[in-house]
Amino acid sequence: MDENGGSFVAVRRISQGIDRSSIYHSSSAEIVTGSTAWIGKGFSCVCAQRRDSDVRLSFDLTPFQEECLQRLQSRIEVTYDSTNVEHQEALRSLWRAAYPGVELRGLISDQWKDMGWQGKDPSTDFRGGGFISLENLLFFAKNFPKSFQDLLRKQEGDRAMWEYPFAIAGVNITFMLIQMLDLQVAKPRSMVGALFSKLLTDNERAFDLLYCIAFKLMDQQWLAMHASYMDFNLVMKSTCRQLERELLLDDIQRFEDLPSYRLLARS
Repeated sequence: MDENGGSFVAVRRISQGIDRSSIYHSSSAEIVTGSTAWIGKGFSCVCAQRRDSDVRLSFDLTPFQEECLQRLQSRIEVTYDSTNVEHQEALRSLWRAAYPGVELRGLISDQWKDMGWQGKDPSTDFRGGGFISLENLLFFAKNFPKSFQDLLRKQEGDRAMWEYPFAIAGVNITFMLIQMLDLQVAKPRSMVGALFSKLLTDNERAFDLLYCIAFKLMDQQWLAMHASYMDFNLVMKSTCRQLERELLLDDIQRFEDLPSYRLLARS
């Protein structure tokens, strides 16, 4: 634990492939724990700090925009509940999507470490992102399975010896987007948040779609920066700034217009 109460899990790359018949008994990765401020109770906003003059800004929304925003905010407020049957099934669905054909031995199992959770119980890692962070991962797996698998298995680019853990990075991305888009306040206080609220009316799964774009963009930034686990916060800041720049482009009418959307692949 660090002074902020946070910790990290780094994954050491040893081999590219995963043998499904022995996925939990192979030496394909080493899990190393340590301390930093980018996971767990040490969550902090990694986006560029706003100027003092920005704090007082408020953007008016139409009644329909407010309604859509409130529905999303209701999702954000839901914490992960390990006793909730719906939440349990969502976690099982994530496993099936990540490792089709591989039997999950339990919701508490060392198997989860292969996905990049800190320990054998993923529910302890949802503190920063809530249930929506699980929904985001599941949406990604179902709608862009190739990109999801590429990131899960680190199949693209010249990878670092010490890689970011996939699942924990996903929770961080959910939290980053919530902060970047001002989703914890009644009305957006930034132009980016206001633009997102407008796009949200055209696609109620807009947050989930932006999550997929952000995850793929983060990995691209990771590779471009030749990053290792100690660079994770820098990579997240770079990702946040790039997303903000793209959302502010003049010709963005839907999330599919974002330049980074082209990074995603369904199959």
